[in-house]
Amino acid sequence: MRHFLYVRALIKFSLVALCFSLSACASLPEVRYLKTSLQPQDSATIQTASGTALSKQKTESLLAQKLRSAKIDLPELVALEEAATGSPLIAGNKLTLLNDGPQTMSAMMTAIKTAKDHVNLETYIFGDEGLGEEFADLLIQKQREGVQINVIYDSIGSIKTKPEFFQRLRDGGVNLLEYNPVNPFKRMISWRLNNRDHRKILIVDGMIAFTGGINITDDYSSSSLFRSRSRSRSNLGWRDTHIQVEGPAVASLQWLFMQTWVSQKTDDLAARKYFPPLKPVGDKIVRVIASTPDGDYEIYKAYILAMQEAKLSIHITNSYFVPDAQMIEALTKAAQRGLDVKIVFPGVSDAGLVMHAGRSFYSQLLTSGVRIFELQASVLHAKTAVIDGYWSTVGSTNLDMRSFLHNSEVNLIALDQGFGSIMENAFNEDVKNSIEVTSEKWEQRPFSDRLHEWIARRFEYWL
Repeated sequence: MRHFLYVRALIKFSLVALCFSLSACASLPEVRYLKTSLQPQDSATIQTASGTALSKQKTESLLAQKLRSAKIDLPELVALEEAATGSPLIAGNKLTLLNDGPQTMSAMMTAIKTAKDHVNLETYIFGDEGLGEEFADLLIQKQREGVQINVIYDSIGSIKTKPEFFQRLRDGGVNLLEYNPVNPFKRMISWRLNNRDHRKILIVDGMIAFTGGINITDDYSSSSLFRSRSRSRSNLGWRDTHIQVEGPAVASLQWLFMQTWVSQKTDDLAARKYFPPLKPVGDKIVRVIASTPDGDYEIYKAYILAMQEAKLSIHITNSYFVPDAQMIEALTKAAQRGLDVKIVFPGVSDAGLVMHAGRSFYSQLLTSGVRIFELQASVLHAKTAVIDGYWSTVGSTNLDMRSFLHNSEVNLIALDQGFGSIMENAFNEDVKNSIEVTSEKWEQRPFSDRLHEWIARRFEYWL
């Protein structure tokens, strides 16, 4: 009976997919050619706090200093990455890794409390209970204090949120934008239901920013088992990762917020000091990469290039995994040439169909030597990676067709061994809280699981 209900649900889902398929399906670009297109004179660009670019000689010298002990050709990778994405490196930043909901929410709310000029929030889900209510109260309070509050929320992501919740924010003076409304009458000419704003960005006074995987929901009111002294599994929150950014890179995240606002053809934002002068506050070199459904697949290209150019290790934690053939090839070839390739996937998920689709790739990955782990107890929602110990990324992008093709996403890439070490420690903690999936165990899974995987795989483009 359970399998029948599952299939019936998939049939309903297919009807929705059929509606979308009336328009041509997009496809991801070929990435392998990018290396052959790189010219000897091509090099990375590093922007300073003033917005000027360092010379080629100074850029290569700075990159060499960051990797004194590494046997990695970092200049080649960053030049490839810049050529593929169009995004320069930005020097002089301070990064703080935030793990799980309570730590992230505390840091974000502390920053908002200090706001003097404006707060810009872009989120996929803005929930109306618990943490969402607390967050809304703080935003309304700051608006009453004269701080301009601008909020973008996704219509599909926040579909369960009561209209009265958003009306209370409007009544409190908060400037709200509903991204691609579900109701076609709100945007009849450019109604694009399948394109969503999956970004999570918070900017306070143009001086401090946050991004990553965490939505404003009550799922983050409690911590997961991550770095917990207690092994109790009662009242566990979701496992996720966010990052706090200070320094010149904040302006890049601010521009992304502005571009999203303008793309919806809404009223102008109230005049504020959205781009104050930013001084160097740290030594981290970062790249802010954003992608849109009509864009150039920048985040996808950056991921594939980093995997293809990896020399030592690829360590990924990701909640939704429905990749294309090119990403599978990049991972399997890396494992076959002797790299340490490990991936942490969810053991429990809020999206069962997506989890089954991801598991349909396990046999191919395991056969090539990729090691797979499934996080236990908590729902995994993090989207992070660290490659060769120095290339790290935190963002909103899942390794699935939806993120790469249909959503607006944002990831921050850091090129730094020190921060890479912090990311490696976080990855190892996730591995510790996971169970490894071996080839022997995987081949013994029941037929019902194989059926779920086969069916889910048929819908990979729409998941």
